[in-house]
Amino acid sequence: MSRRLTPLPLVRRPSVTVVMPCYNYGHYLPRAVTSVLSQPEVDVDVILIDDASPDGSGDVVRAMAASDPRIRPIVHERNRGHIATYNEGLERAEGDYVVLLSADDALPAGALSRATALLDAEPSVGFVYGHPVVFADDPPPAPTGIRDWTVWGGEEWIERRCQKGENCIMNPEVVMRTSVQHAIGGYDPALPHSGDLEMWMRAAAVADVGRVNGPGQGYYRVHEMSMQRTVNAGHVADLRGRLDAFAKVLAGPDARVARGEQLFATARRSLALAALGYARLAYEHGRAELEPINEYLAFAEEVWPEARQSRQWSAVARRARLGAARLQHGIVWKGRRALTDIENRISWHQWRRNGM
Repeated sequence: MSRRLTPLPLVRRPSVTVVMPCYNYGHYLPRAVTSVLSQPEVDVDVILIDDASPDGSGDVVRAMAASDPRIRPIVHERNRGHIATYNEGLERAEGDYVVLLSADDALPAGALSRATALLDAEPSVGFVYGHPVVFADDPPPAPTGIRDWTVWGGEEWIERRCQKGENCIMNPEVVMRTSVQHAIGGYDPALPHSGDLEMWMRAAAVADVGRVNGPGQGYYRVHEMSMQRTVNAGHVADLRGRLDAFAKVLAGPDARVARGEQLFATARRSLALAALGYARLAYEHGRAELEPINEYLAFAEEVWPEARQSRQWSAVARRARLGAARLQHGIVWKGRRALTDIENRISWHQWRRNGM
């Protein structure tokens, strides 16, 4: 069972390595690097890696490294891709703890001291996360007050992920124990769309998971060129990526969790229900002609053969029969859309509060 703990202050000055990969994001680097180097109560070093950006980001990396000895520059002569770049930096981490921070993201003030205080106080915890603050242009003020800490047993945390069928972490809010990172290895090149989710579950298979509740622990930038809006875009690709991540950790001879097959069945059902949910909402919001509903249904039945007998499948079929006009203008369906919006808001606030 999860534990709620009273936060304790740091009693030493831990070291944190921040790995910052960059591809065509040189114009974002000053903000990101400054947010790291100005973190209080910790000793930081930054491994700054440019993956052969054609926009001159390599020159920015070299110039920043020349201005601060805490920055270790790596400039690739040829592009190696984001997974290889991540892993190169993670392998070179030397601090007590390690953070992977995209060059377009940033850290709120005090984020590292808050996370490392939990890691120092709870040696069983392999990584800590918190609430990510989403921004587009300039990061807004982030809350700094700590309400409490939560610590989950690793398998319990994985089970909760299977029940939801989705990731609950955006990435910049994570601080991992470097010994755990080196023990589990880097990102899996076979999982370009869901490597983060697989990484967190792989770490949770060998250690507990902690969360700092209350403050903003990472700044996550959303913009038109972010990977979530380009190479990783699309519900079907996302569903399959999540399926692959769950399979890697839970299924087959390389499964890392004792109840892996049982948890994988739970994850498959959750993913099927998510696909049916996308199909239902496409009808309700008049997007049936724009979204791959048949692909959603095929995916749901593939991963959960009982999907056709579910009430969620029946709900999709009913909306298909009613047609767009009745769904868009009927009072009942307007009410259902409003209820869905309320449910989504409640779910967001629950995630904001407890990280699940």
